[in-house]
Amino acid sequence: MQRIGLFGGSFDPVHLGHLLAGRAASEQLGLSRLFFIPAAQSPFKPGTEPAPAGQRLAMLRLALAGHERYEVDDQEVQRGGVSYSIDTVRHYAARFPGARLFYLIGADHAGQLSQWREAEALAGLVEFVLISRPGERTELPGAPFRAHVLSGFPLALSSSEIRARVKAGLAIQELVAPAVGEFIRNNQLYL
Repeated sequence: MQRIGLFGGSFDPVHLGHLLAGRAASEQLGLSRLFFIPAAQSPFKPGTEPAPAGQRLAMLRLALAGHERYEVDDQEVQRGGVSYSIDTVRHYAARFPGARLFYLIGADHAGQLSQWREAEALAGLVEFVLISRPGERTELPGAPFRAHVLSGFPLALSSSEIRARVKAGLAIQELVAPAVGEFIRNNQLYL
């Protein structure tokens, strides 16, 4: 049985915390493949305007270069509008019939799963993998959700923190892949 990981998010920008969480999930869950799926527009951030999708996709491709089991999936960007996980998960359930699907999310979203679009259908299709930050308490969501807590490689890092550092003229080289840092500088993102 294939074990497929789905990692959705804004990835604005993708950073080492995302990559470490992907590695931990791949190792702990024995994933055959892990898809990074940038949202066109997050339903949880309605008032924010992310960097252009093409730039976020380019940064993801740079960060994931050389990782054989990692792939970038642009389906949410191609659909446009608000990105809903249920649409993406249904696509994967049809594409990989019989596969076990794991959906990586920040542990801070676990308490809101019941409010996600078509939450019960989503709960029947995927097992959630909760990514905690150091010092955060992680609580498993109740039924009907199936969830695992990711252990290993916790990193207190956020994309918003990186954007703020770039805007303030502070270094980010230890926080993002070198090619991503160069892309941000060359394209004058987040200034």
